[in-house]
This record gives sequence, structure tokens and C-alpha cells, in this order.
Amino acid sequence: MNSNTSTGSTIKLNQASLSHLPGNVRVPKYDRHQITNGIVHIGVGGFHRSHQALYLDNYFHQNPGSDWGICGVGLLDSDYDRRIRDALLSQDCLYTLVEQSPQSDRARIIGSITRYLFAPDDHQAVIEAMASPECRIVTLTITESGYYYIEGSGELDVNYPTIQHDLQHPDQPIGTYGFLTAALEKRRQQGLAPFTVLSCDNIQGNGNMVQKMLTTFAQMRDSDLGRWIAEYVTFPNCMVDRITPMTTPADIKMVAEFGIDDAFPCVAEPFTQWVIEDTFCAGRPDWESVGVQMTNDVHPYEMMKIRLLNASHLLIGYLGSLAGYTYVYEVMADPLFEQAVAKLMDEVTPTLQPVPGIDLDDYKKTLIERFSNPKIRDQLPRLCLNGSAKIPKFVLGSLRDQLQLGGAIDYLSLTIAAWCRYLTSQDKQGQPIPIDDPLADILIQHASLSKLDPKPLLSISEIFGDLVESPRFVEAVADQLRSLHEFGVNGTLVRFSQAH
Repeated sequence: MNSNTSTGSTIKLNQASLSHLPGNVRVPKYDRHQITNGIVHIGVGGFHRSHQALYLDNYFHQNPGSDWGICGVGLLDSDYDRRIRDALLSQDCLYTLVEQSPQSDRARIIGSITRYLFAPDDHQAVIEAMASPECRIVTLTITESGYYYIEGSGELDVNYPTIQHDLQHPDQPIGTYGFLTAALEKRRQQGLAPFTVLSCDNIQGNGNMVQKMLTTFAQMRDSDLGRWIAEYVTFPNCMVDRITPMTTPADIKMVAEFGIDDAFPCVAEPFTQWVIEDTFCAGRPDWESVGVQMTNDVHPYEMMKIRLLNASHLLIGYLGSLAGYTYVYEVMADPLFEQAVAKLMDEVTPTLQPVPGIDLDDYKKTLIERFSNPKIRDQLPRLCLNGSAKIPKFVLGSLRDQLQLGGAIDYLSLTIAAWCRYLTSQDKQGQPIPIDDPLADILIQHASLSKLDPKPLLSISEIFGDLVESPRFVEAVADQLRSLHEFGVNGTLVRFSQAH
């Protein structure tokens, strides 16, 4: 057994072992030592590794010796971030990405992340990486809840403990805005131009959002710094899309069948899309050469994706969980659920603008096919977490537009009712479903009071704004909630299919 081999049948993944991997595994053909880190990425989870890092890996195969390598950063002192840290550091920042289609599984090793920093271990190293002259873009996948945005007012949640900590301890930040402002302040003092901040999260106007939140935070810390950021930093909006389930022990075993011992591989569907507004203050890679669509207006694309894909995911997640399913493809194998998802998308379509180069009917059919892919074992709890951040961003915009248009809101209301029911529901063993949400205690309390009358939940203005003042909306959610209690999920969907 050589030094690269951890068992008789698998090879431990690292830089030295690449040449020993089986021939059916694609490996980086470029010299990773010739790459410098022009990009710092905060939030190295599965999605970043299946999406942005993949595009850069493709780019380096065409442009060896590039200065657009990725320095990954983990901010959260969590088990998940520590597992990512331990895996990447033990594997020279390499990992396996397996693309799973109904026809086949294809494995490749991604080499575009060449450095990884764990902020809880070394705050200064993270600040220095972003303050370095070679850093020209900072990208983010910090999830919807990581922006500390109050839905009802559109303002920064200045009282959030992370925000307060970073305002009071600017040299020892723990949150994204604290690290960004510390690095930008360092650059300003050194006479360096700023970097571009590129949010890659599923938020409508994600660039506009992070611009407003970051400049607000910076101005609270230092008004001159806030003005400098507002004047010189650019914040492109972008739309990202690739279904990437959480990595499971079964995925690690599946990767071992390729002959690879990888502590934290990544699996994803074949489909991938990235649309970015072309406003970069310090240069960018030639992303067009690897299939990224650069545009002057990403809004129609992000609306399409958020309102069709992400809203459907919430309906699938909450209704599917209530019906006892585990995976998305299982839900979609039930004709009643597939019909409900298709009807939700049809309900939302009138709120969308024309999307250049996209046929919406084809896009919706593609979504149904993607959700139904049995190889993608996307677990429902992933779709259900952080509902307090997702519901406003993925559902309520369409709902408000439909109320204004006088259009149908049946399936949009059903999604809200399913969430309300989910918040107080039990699993098959009769145990309460664990609610993974920063507002879990408040949500469960209000949902418990909303057994047949949803007003207590709908009155949380941080989530629903003034929608509780719409009798039509409240009545629609109340009807669906009563139906879920009286007839269950399947009975409710049967009634819906007969009525619509």
C-alpha cells in the first residue's frame, strides 16, 4: 500500500495522489501552484463547491496560471464549517464533485480553491487575505439569513448580536459585514482600490441588498469609510442555479466506489446556470468563456428562478414533509404533488417579466424534470430550513403582485398554510419536527396559536409586513390551513385538483 492509499480500494485525495486516481475521474490538468487568489469566497458549502468553484475550475483548464484562484473562508464556529475545514486542509483544498443524472454519475476533482481559512481560528488571516492587493473580488454564499435584513422595513437588523459584536469589536469580527469593512478599511488606509462584492445567494437584488446592508454597517462604524464604500465598491446582482443536496455518508461511500477517499465530497444535478451583471470595480475573469451569462440587467432572470424554482422548493418541502416524504424526487413521483408544483408555477408566471433567451414554458418543464431526478437525493429538511427568511423572498413578492393584479393566490396561500402547519407538526414517531430557523421559538409560538386562524403567524410584521391587512390573503390561508387539518395533505391536494 503506497502513502496515498488509505485502504486497499481507495486513494486518499490530495495533490500528490491526483496522478494515481482512476482514469474515469477528471482531475485538474493545470498547475495549481501557478494560480494566485484573486477571489476570496465566504461560505464554502456544497453550493459554492458545485457552482462558482466549478466555473473557475473550467476556467483554469482554459487559462492556466490565472490570478483568479479562490481562497475559501469559513466564518461560523459550527460542526459543519469545522468538517469542511478539516476535509479541505487534509486534502490540499481538493474535493470530488459528482454530477448525477438518471443515466450516469460523473466524478471530477475540483482544484480552483487553493487556500482555506477558518475565521474562528485566525480572524486576522481572513482580513489580510481580503486586504491583499491580489484580492479583487469577494464572493458570498452565506444563505438568506446571513444578511441580517428586516423584511418588513428593508433595513439592517442593527440589534442582531453579530452586528452589535462587530460594531463594538471591529478588530475581532465574527460576521460577514465586520470582516468586509475591516478589510476595506485596511485597503483604504493603504491607498489600495477596493474589491467587488458579489453575492451568490438566492435573494432578489442580492447585490443591491448587500450594498445597502454593508454601507449601513460601515457608516455606523465610520462615516468616512461608509462614504468610500458607497462611492468605490461595486455590488453586481447575480442569479445562480444548481440543485446541490447536502453531502451524506452515502455520498462518501458512492465516491469511494470511484476509488476516492474524500472526507467531504459534493454531489449535484447536471443543470447549472449563472447570470451576472457586468459591474466590477477591480476586473474579473473572462467568465463568458465558460458559459456564464454577463448582462446589464439580471432582474428578469433572478425573478424567474426565485419565483418558480425556489417557491416550488418551499411547497415541496413543507407539504412533502407533512406527507411523510424524505426526498424531493419521492414527492415529485406522486402525481398529486407534481400537479400542485406545476399549478404553483402557472400561478406565479403572470408576475414575471419576459426573460431574454428563455422560454418560460420550457423552463418550467425543465424544473419538473430536475425536481424528479431520482439520483439527486435532495432531502426535504434542507428546503425547509430558515423559512422566516425564505418565505418573504421566494413567495410573498409573487403574492403581493397577484393581489394587486387580482390574480389567483390559491397555491401561494397553500405554501404559507403548509409552512404554518409544518411549524407545529410531528414526525412519524410523534416527535415535534425540529425547526431550523433563527426565529424558531417565535414561529412555533405563533403557529401554535394559528391552528385554524393563521392571523397570529401572519401578524409577524418582520416576515409578512402588512399582508395581514389583506382580507383576501388571510381568508385564503385560513381555508387551506383548515383543509390541511381536516383532510390532510393528500385530501387537500385532491380537493385542489378538483377545484382548479
